[in-house]
Amino acid sequence: MTEPIYQKHVFICVNVREGKISCKGMELVEEMKRILNEKGIGKEIRVNKSGCLGQCALGPMIVVYPEGIWYSKVSIKDIEVIVNEHLIGGHPVERLRIR
Repeated sequence: MTEPIYQKHVFICVNVREGKISCKGMELVEEMKRILNEKGIGKEIRVNKSGCLGQCALGPMIVVYPEGIWYSKVSIKDIEVIVNEHLIGGHPVERLRIR
């Protein structure tokens, strides 16, 4: 069995649906990639655009695997916190977490 290519996999909803809130997901994707690359770990953590995660009322949404941690109402300011505390530090950001 081979090791996974990435330590973590992050999905950020960029879906825009008629009648739903535009979550500005692409801005979150770009900011997370920028911060990860700036910290030199952009090749260890994969950031993907996601279609609908089925939680539009709680958006913008982010899901981190392999832990299966879901974050809601994420702002651009929250991205660096998620990177530092969760992706690097291993501690999910409880104030943004949904269960």
